[in-house]
Amino acid sequence: MKVSELKPKAAVPEIVLEIVSKGETREFANERGSGKVCSTAAKDEDGQEVTLSLWNEQIDQVKEGQKVKIESGWCSEFQGQKQVSTGKFGKMEVLE
Repeated sequence: MKVSELKPKAAVPEIVLEIVSKGETREFANERGSGKVCSTAAKDEDGQEVTLSLWNEQIDQVKEGQKVKIESGWCSEFQGQKQVSTGKFGKMEVLE
């Protein structure tokens, strides 16, 4: 799958993204629990960018310039921008 094919509120069967930059790690707490989240800028092989949300232990698994494969992920939208994450059931694999 490519960034251009992403649709908000839809499943992401598989996508490979390169981490362009990592933002600040933020702590959160809500009715479902607490943890850490980090927004990263990521691009696909065509150079199209999307925000990739990393949660908890995922944050320390990747560095700028590395590629990750998201399987069974989820696409959401925040302030008009598409965001990809592993969601509840997905997984992330660091490729390099």
